[in-house]
Amino acid sequence: MRKYLFAGVLLTLGFAGLSAFQFEADARRTSVSERLYLITVEDKLSKEEQAGQYAFDRAHSYLGFKIKHMGLVDVPGGFTDFAGDIDFKPGDLEDSTVAFTAQVTSIDTRVDARDNHLRSKDFFEVETYPEMRFKSTAIEKQGDRLLVKGNLTIKDVTKEIEIPVSIYGPIKDQRGAVRMGVVGSTVINRRDFNVNYGGNLPNGTAVLADNVAIDIQVESVKKKEEKADAGN
Repeated sequence: MRKYLFAGVLLTLGFAGLSAFQFEADARRTSVSERLYLITVEDKLSKEEQAGQYAFDRAHSYLGFKIKHMGLVDVPGGFTDFAGDIDFKPGDLEDSTVAFTAQVTSIDTRVDARDNHLRSKDFFEVETYPEMRFKSTAIEKQGDRLLVKGNLTIKDVTKEIEIPVSIYGPIKDQRGAVRMGVVGSTVINRRDFNVNYGGNLPNGTAVLADNVAIDIQVESVKKKEEKADAGN
């Protein structure tokens, strides 16, 4: 009896391993865009279903940054309290818009003492400037990506920046809600926004680099359209 049971377990594990291997092999053979197509091809949304106002789903989004420390490594951080909206127009992407705000006090670099220093007058002065804001001014097609141009406000400075982004979806989730992914990155100079703290090492290397890499990973959910009042 034990012999047959053992053989059955081995057979089950063998099939499981083969299935896992096959899945990994398929994944390696298939590009990301092809996998997304395979997932959504049977449930392709019309442009009317895709179009509309979307809100950032903060639980599945990330607004982060990285800055070089002493010329050695990139130290990551992010903001945990942020909100944003996207007006998505798939028929005329250039007319789409995006805007978001982040509460600077929510900055998180995994070190409390450093986070408190970043909130101070040496860096972001959160008591005076509690929010940073971005609002798009133009969107351009660049191949299979979009270039989002807009005004970024940090502290008392507003400057135009450009963010190349990729759009994933929109798709319907298991509850019927329409979701869309927006992934982008760019680089800004912190000194352009009066974030000037930090000197140099004896060899001349900056303790903190001027350039900051921005990483945006946003999953957004289409807002439900409000039904018109039947009495009006």
